[in-house]
Amino acid sequence: MCVVAPRVIIGRQPIYDRDLNVYAYELLFRAGRSNTSGVTAENADMATSRVINHAFMELGIERVIGEHIGFINLTRNFLLSDDPIPFTQEKIVLEVLEDIEIDQSLLDAVKKLVYQGYTLALDDFIYNDKLKPLVKMAKIIKVDILDVDEEKLTRHVHELKHYPVRLLAEKIETREQFNLCMQLGFELFQGYYFCRPTIIEDKPVPENHFKLFQIIERLQDPNVEFSEIERLILQEVGLSYKLLRLLNSAAIGLRRKIDSIQQGLIILGLKAIKTWTTLIALNAIESVPAELMTHALIRAKMCEKLAPNYGFSDETGFLTGMFSNIDVMIGMPMEHLMISLPLNGELKLALTHRGGPLGKLLDMVIAYEQGQWDVIDTQDFSLESLSDIYVEATEWTIQTKTVL
Repeated sequence: MCVVAPRVIIGRQPIYDRDLNVYAYELLFRAGRSNTSGVTAENADMATSRVINHAFMELGIERVIGEHIGFINLTRNFLLSDDPIPFTQEKIVLEVLEDIEIDQSLLDAVKKLVYQGYTLALDDFIYNDKLKPLVKMAKIIKVDILDVDEEKLTRHVHELKHYPVRLLAEKIETREQFNLCMQLGFELFQGYYFCRPTIIEDKPVPENHFKLFQIIERLQDPNVEFSEIERLILQEVGLSYKLLRLLNSAAIGLRRKIDSIQQGLIILGLKAIKTWTTLIALNAIESVPAELMTHALIRAKMCEKLAPNYGFSDETGFLTGMFSNIDVMIGMPMEHLMISLPLNGELKLALTHRGGPLGKLLDMVIAYEQGQWDVIDTQDFSLESLSDIYVEATEWTIQTKTVL
């Protein structure tokens, strides 16, 4: 019986090095409708593996990970199949899952991939002797730190240091866990801790940040006029300089030189100028980790695309996503920031309490971003359509960050 390949739902989670720079992204995926179109419980594993393969050949992996490395989980059936891997060895790390059945057939299949030049990682690793043949072939070991106590974690690290492998600590949720893993010698790190704020309750909003917030809010007002946009941009010398540089860059692709903000407004239009200026202004906030800005850009673009379905303008959606992690960026409670920032009530409600339609939209986007696809209400949007929007937003973010 012929199996019709279902659509693939895709996401990604960052993996950091010791300097908290993004080293790679773990790619999350699943078949959209795993029990339809001829796929049964018996053949779903193989069908899912193959659809991942075919989808990435069509999709183009660079749209999702840019210049970074991608980590991909491989099932036993995929490893034992003859399906070609449509990725270059330099771009992909192949993850073997912790519950995979280890026998000679599997070891031979893994050995073949390693011989071809692919990097092997062992996922959710708990050390035991039967895993030694895989450990000897692996270059990266991922340790689930929530699955072991500190004493057992230390023993694992000590044992693994006998092998030429890099250690990756996954599921880090607190600063204490991160500090412990740094001390133990882990080289790579993954977990929700890196996307969560360190809050200082009585920290004031810096004056230069507040001015930038005011400019961003006015830019997103659907009734703002050309003349005010020009005035707002020109009053910040650094902002106007960066915008003119951007307008004359290859990213915009104009054939004629732009000599003034007014000329840019006329040629590109109000919406494009507002969007680019907002990004430049927010990117000017000092000491913001690069990946936090990446999260904000992806959320902004997804919310922009989805907002009209909730009765809001795409500009309002964009601002909602852009400000969704501003508390992380500034290190202050969202409630304190909303007192100071001149945002409308619907937007403040969404950002502080995830209330109202905008809050529902933001919850859905964040759930998708974190791979929590089972909690998304698919009555509003299918996971397949959200996946398409996510890939577009990710690709747009990769392109945008190269010129900010």
